[in-house]
Parts: sequence; structure tokens; C-alpha cells
Amino acid sequence: MRVYVFGAGGHSEVVVGTLLDLDIATGGLFDDQPYTWGKEVLGVKVLGPIVDGAKLNGEVGIIAVGDNASRLELAHKLSGWNWTTIVHPKAWVHSSVQLGPGTVVCAGAIIQPNVHVGSHCIINTGATIDHDCVLGNFVHVAPGVHLGGNVFLGEGTLAGIGGIVMPGKRIGEWSLIGAGGVVVKDVPARSVVAGVPAKIINKLTPLKEDLP
Repeated sequence: MRVYVFGAGGHSEVVVGTLLDLDIATGGLFDDQPYTWGKEVLGVKVLGPIVDGAKLNGEVGIIAVGDNASRLELAHKLSGWNWTTIVHPKAWVHSSVQLGPGTVVCAGAIIQPNVHVGSHCIINTGATIDHDCVLGNFVHVAPGVHLGGNVFLGEGTLAGIGGIVMPGKRIGEWSLIGAGGVVVKDVPARSVVAGVPAKIINKLTPLKEDLP
């Protein structure tokens, strides 16, 4: 299998590094920033803009962009691609776990039994997800995050570095948990929460796709 990577920023180093550690061939990267074209990420060449990658419709790919809304936008633009799921060899994922297409599980992550992870999610370095959690599509669980059992993260949620969500709590879609925040009660959709215990400090506007 040969995998093409979309995005050539910092997160692409993690994704390409994971592919290399898995001995998976990488066909190249695509990025819309002209300064990246012709350069290399861990020895893998940036081939050109996203539109060039779109012409390879039907190939196997992965989106290596940390921002959740940007991954959503790219997934819509590249709907004809076959998205692979990659798990770093030094992550631990129980055999009962379901991982959606396009999801990346990074080194040191632990995912316990009966967890369901949606499409195009990032389970980042050293994050832990306990039993029976459900993560919607385009979720990013940042490095060092810990989710207790039976947690629900709605689509597009970002759990910031070092955040903690107590067992059984529900986080509404497109919410943001600030770095180090400890969530002890449910969070409504499109909320920004921070602190110990985490409290709502802001509300986020709908995505363009959600506007009338």
C-alpha cells in the first residue's frame, strides 16, 4: 500500500513518522502553501498543492492537519479518496476498538475496550481513552489528554493538551477544552471550557457548512 499525505505542517511530521515506523510506503505530500512545494518532510517530498492531489482520486490517503475544521473541509473536497487508518506500533489499542477511516493514533496512546472513534480523528501522543467512550468524527484528543470511561465527545471537539474529562461526561459538538482543563460536568455544543474545574468561558460560532 502507498499512502499520500495531505498537509505539510507540523502534524505531518507525526503522520509521516508513523507511516515510516509502520513500514508503509508514502507516495508524497500535498499542501497549499507554496513555500512547502519541493521540500521534504522526513525524507518524503511535498509534490504540490491540494488540487494536484485531488487529481489522483481513488488513491489511498490520510489528512495530516491538526485543525478539526480544516480536516473536515479537506475531507469534503477529496471525497473520492480511500482514507486509511494508521496506528503507531507503540500505541496500544484493544481489539474491540472501532476506528473510523482517516483516523490517526499516535505513539504512546492507549485506547481501552469498546471505544468507538469516528472518521478523521487524531488520538495524539500519550493520550488515554478508557472503556466505552464514543468520539465523533473530526475529533482531536491532544497529547496527554485523559478521558474516563463512557465519555462522549461530539463531532469536531478539541480536547486540549493535558485535559481531563471525568467518566460519563458528554461534550457537545465543536467544543474546545482548554489545555489542562478538568471537565466534571456535561458541556453544551460549541462551548469553550477551561480551568479546574472547567467552566464555560466562550461560545463558538457555527461552521460555514451549518449557516443558512
